[in-house]
Amino acid sequence: MSEVVTRFAPSPTGYLHIGGARTALFNWLYARGRGGKFLLRIEDTDRARSTPEATEAILRGLDWLGLDHDGEVISQFDRADRHAEVAHDLLAKGAAYKCFSTQEEIEAFREAARAEGKSTLFQSPWRDADPTTHPDAPFVVRLKTAQEGATVIEDEVQGSVTIRNDQLDDMVLLRSDGTPVYMLAVVVDDHDMGVTHVIRGDDHLNNAARQMGIYAAMGWPLPVYAHIPLIHGADGKKLSKRHGALGADEYQKMGYPAAGMRNYLARLGWSHGDDEFFTDAQAKEWFGLDGIGKSPARFDLKKLENLCGQHIAVAEDAGLLRELEEFLAATAQNPLTETQRQGMLRAMFCLKERAKTFPELLDKAQFVLTETPVVPDEKAAKALDAVSRGILSALTPHLQNASWARDDLEAVLNRFAEDQGTKFGKLAGPMRAALAGRSATPSVFDMMLVLGREETIRRLDRAATAEMG
Repeated sequence: MSEVVTRFAPSPTGYLHIGGARTALFNWLYARGRGGKFLLRIEDTDRARSTPEATEAILRGLDWLGLDHDGEVISQFDRADRHAEVAHDLLAKGAAYKCFSTQEEIEAFREAARAEGKSTLFQSPWRDADPTTHPDAPFVVRLKTAQEGATVIEDEVQGSVTIRNDQLDDMVLLRSDGTPVYMLAVVVDDHDMGVTHVIRGDDHLNNAARQMGIYAAMGWPLPVYAHIPLIHGADGKKLSKRHGALGADEYQKMGYPAAGMRNYLARLGWSHGDDEFFTDAQAKEWFGLDGIGKSPARFDLKKLENLCGQHIAVAEDAGLLRELEEFLAATAQNPLTETQRQGMLRAMFCLKERAKTFPELLDKAQFVLTETPVVPDEKAAKALDAVSRGILSALTPHLQNASWARDDLEAVLNRFAEDQGTKFGKLAGPMRAALAGRSATPSVFDMMLVLGREETIRRLDRAATAEMG
């Protein structure tokens, strides 16, 4: 079997939206899981709407998602001469023809067809005209589409899709100014790039029937087609901005980890048994076109968050810190100092559980990120009344010589609480306020282990002696 080659071919007219990101992911998984190539082509033939900024946004989105591509990024616009060359080949073969009909003549044909209740698909009078009758006038180049029978698309997702040839017109290949149209460019590029599998949205399904005519006329082998259903919102309607159909980089700015996003996008319309959570390695091994459903997938932020939480929980600490720093940079927040970086690495074991996004992770990490002296917020300050400060003052001597291990610290604090005629739960509020300046934190013992004996005692002492405002 020949090497698998897939491609992602976005138009640079805006950001990399979620549907595009999923298409890229499916192509990446299919190629990577089979030792093949994943190529990237920017379909920038629409010069009026294509922008360098949009191209940059697409590349940034793919980079964040970790979808690496093979070889150089191909610009479709740069290959216009090659596209035109193929159109002229088709002319020479008699598989295409010059059409001199004007826009007014085409519109008149359609109006007459409408009046007679016939198909408005344009039938050019130049299709079989003798070249000696050609006028010296502008012309387009049209493909000679089969007029009888049917075109059958054997699709890996949609099954056999039959389109009657009398429903297809003679597609324009070159405009009157000699520039190639998108439909021709796609076929030529896919062929020249050696693409074996075209995996794309099912809004391109009808295009496949027209593009197959070019493959046939050129004698080129067809790629394997897989047209995947679009993504809908939770309400079953086509995904739009109100559903969260933002650019991929917006999800990075919201603080979702890339691994969680890849996992979630893979599950949008594809399944492997009942597996919900899986690694990249498993996704590459398992992913196949036969697991893609025919129905539109539904985008659900809650499911995305849950999966992201699971990926944060099992992530390797240094990699998670690296991605957290990329999140800070993407959201124009201050970078971590070296002290904060080291503190984060020490604290990861107690931060990763139950954090679904990077903002949640940072929120839990305030005790290690905060500048000292710790200033408690309004809620935490209420836990530091005179009685509580007296208790904290009495506690610090017990910590001076305690063994700094979790079990020993628990024993010391529980014994101290008992001596004070209370339970450890009553100590926890003032200690959270002293160590983190807030009431919702990781466990007191985890914070003590991360901060170390010296810093823990310093913070408790400061809270015990601070003048209450």
